[in-house]
This record gives sequence, structure tokens and C-alpha cells, in this order.
Amino acid sequence: MFKDEVVIHVKAGNGGRGSVSFRREKFVPRGGPDGGDGGQGGDVILEARNDLDTLYHFTHAVKYAAEHGGNGGGAKCSGKNGRDRVLFVPPGTMVKDRDSKLVLKDLKHEGDRVVVARGGRGGRGNAFFATPVRQTPRRAQPGLRGEARWLELELRLIADVGVVGLPNAGKSTLVSRLSHARPKIADYPFTTLHPHLGILPGPEFRSCVLADLPGLIEGAHAGHGLGDQFLRHVERTRLILHLIDAAPMVAPTPADAYRVIRKELAEYSEALAKKPEMVVANKLDVPEAADALADLERAAGQPVLAISAATGKGLEELVRAIFGRLAELPDPAV
Repeated sequence: MFKDEVVIHVKAGNGGRGSVSFRREKFVPRGGPDGGDGGQGGDVILEARNDLDTLYHFTHAVKYAAEHGGNGGGAKCSGKNGRDRVLFVPPGTMVKDRDSKLVLKDLKHEGDRVVVARGGRGGRGNAFFATPVRQTPRRAQPGLRGEARWLELELRLIADVGVVGLPNAGKSTLVSRLSHARPKIADYPFTTLHPHLGILPGPEFRSCVLADLPGLIEGAHAGHGLGDQFLRHVERTRLILHLIDAAPMVAPTPADAYRVIRKELAEYSEALAKKPEMVVANKLDVPEAADALADLERAAGQPVLAISAATGKGLEELVRAIFGRLAELPDPAV
């Protein structure tokens, strides 16, 4: 099950207590202090892994804790350090402190890590406090408490191409034809309830990641419909593929549909509105579709590719155009 937002509580391990101890050996009647230090508490760490694509595994538990440090012992034996607790998240996870809203780390790539709660330092044993003046100290330090905080984890899928459009534009059909992804396809709106990722094979053994995003409607940026929950995923894409139903059975017209989505992208984020875009007219197999292409090109201010996702017409040309456009774009920031 897809989950792209969770709130969890993390608690690092407490440091171990220092020891108060004195040497007791035969023929050493006045052995000095030998209390060891407590161990360091374990940290809580988040790490990005490519084999994950959802935060759903965090819905089974809310609180996650690292191991406490061990207490110090005699003979200057230090307590063992507590084990770190490593939590794995998918690449593209943004980690925020829930209370301050401070972004702690944007885990974009495999292996990216962040310590979200540091373990407490172990307390000093009485051997540490021995001096020429005070040769038998009977004090030791307690370990410090580990950090604790509430975190907000927000997943923003990383894809090369994000497919956007109104409901029933044919996005899921297109993604299923171009990749091995199998999103739900039906003749009613909002069949896509969460993003689907697919691998699009291209020429010369190249490939890219394609994201099928839930349909947007007017007012999506303000919370209408389902799309506002997933507009943030479009921010991670290098290229927006704007799919238009060229033969809609009801309003809006293809040109108006283009304007609606462009307005929602601009209202959500200025940076999102400036992303490179390809406009694709779908359902070319319907006779009325060809009549709308001229108006759609005027509204978009750029050439429009015409395809039929259902029959496969124009898909080869679309794939070549996608990889040609991606080749012109700068590589994503490392």
C-alpha cells in the first residue's frame, strides 16, 4: 500500500551510568578508585534505500528507540555502547522536525543518511575524578538522556517524467503501454488513487522513470479532489508530460483542459510552473480528436504530439521525443 506521509517519534538511547568502585587486591591494602565510564547511548538514524518506494512500513508502529548504553564497572571497565537504530526510507524522503518544521535532511539518493536523535553520553566513573588531593572520590556521573523528537516524513517520488492531466485523460493507460507498471484502468475518473512508477525503455539501452500521478481538477492546489496530495511528487520530476483528452465527451475542451492544469501548477508552485513540459494529445483514434489539435497548439504555444494510448498509435514517436527532450535537460542535482 502506498503511503507518502507519516509522523513518528524517535528516541535515542540514554548514556550508561558511571561506576563508583575501588581496587580490592591482595597485598594492595589501599587500592585507588577504578570505576569505569558508562557507555554511549545509540543514535537513531534514517537511511535511504532503493528497494523501498513507500512509507507504509511506518504505519505499524509510531515510536522507535535506540539501545541504552551500559553502565560502567570496576577495574576501569567501561559500559558497552548502545546499538544505533537505523530506519530505512525510500529515496526522496524529506525529514522534518514536527514541532519546529525545520527540514533536517532531504534524503534524495541511495545511501543518504541523517542522525535524527543523538544518543546520550555515558557518565564518568569515579576513576576520572581522582586527583592527588582527592584520592578516593566517591562520586560518579549519571549518563545523559538521549534526544527525543517527533518527525514528519514526507515522500516525494523521484522520477524523470511525471504524467499529469485531468481525470480520464488516459494517463494510466499510457503508462501501462509504455512500461511494465500496471495502474488501475477504468472508464470513470480518479481510478489512480496514488502514484505509480514505471521504467520506460528507450533507444540505445537507455531508460527513464515514468510516474503516473492522480488526476488533477480545478482547485487542486487548494485541496480539491485528490491531486493536491500528489502535486509535490511532480516537483521531483525533470520533465512534465501533460496529457490531454483530445476528444472529451463533456467540457472542458482540450484547450481549456490545458489551461486548467497549467493554472493549478502555477498556483501550487512557481518553480513547478517553470518545469520543462511536453504536451501530448491522447485518443487520436476518436475522429473528433484531430479537429481540436490546432486550438490546443495555440493554447499551449508549442507543438503538440498526437497519440492513441489505447491503440498504440504514435507511441514510438512519443518515446523518441521523451528521450530527446531528457537529453537536452541538465542532469538532476546530486
